[in-house]
Amino acid sequence: MKFEHRTDDVGDGVGRLTRRAAFQSGAALLGAGGCLATADAQTGSASTAAPSDLPPQRMQMQFQINGQLHRLEVDTRTTLLDALRENLRMTGSKKGCDHGQCGACTVLVEGRRTNACLTLAVMHDGQSVTTIEGLAQGETLHPLQQAFLDRDGFQCGYCTPGQICSAAGMLAEAKAGMPSHVTRDLGARVALTDAEIRERMSGNLCRCSAYPNIVAAIKDVSGPESRP
Repeated sequence: MKFEHRTDDVGDGVGRLTRRAAFQSGAALLGAGGCLATADAQTGSASTAAPSDLPPQRMQMQFQINGQLHRLEVDTRTTLLDALRENLRMTGSKKGCDHGQCGACTVLVEGRRTNACLTLAVMHDGQSVTTIEGLAQGETLHPLQQAFLDRDGFQCGYCTPGQICSAAGMLAEAKAGMPSHVTRDLGARVALTDAEIRERMSGNLCRCSAYPNIVAAIKDVSGPESRP
């Protein structure tokens, strides 16, 4: 076996570029580019500024929270959940997973249930938001709140605000005739059977597994017109 020994880093001696020389040239160019970027950053050039180097962007916004107007200046990256909890101190909406997987942060935006941890606050400028704090009328509990108490639809209670807000949105959806994955007859009135309620509430997890009592509480409030 014969090995070829090359002493020329530029070519192979006959004018051809070797792979070794090509890799060396590429590395040299990358190194030069890094030096230029560093130099530009030191001189204040904006052309090479990374997104992480830019200052946070803030925005003035306003929305109705539980019927009351609130004006805020928030970082455009602030989630609706963090705006509620950190800016407005409305801590009823819980941060369970912060990934939209547990439903503990569910609120009603323009009447539609929404995972507050997955949406930015600035996206709801001018809109109406209802949290668990806004469901009761003074000292009178919302029917769902009362039903959860009567049916013992919770244990630790951490998921309960999201469960109740989601149930309120779900009942409105069923009343409007919106089908679910388990709806058999798409042309008929929605009948809130146990299977329908479980499917429609499947985005809200209960670590204490109080699901039978949650279903019973929702059925109490759904009314006979929505039952089979």
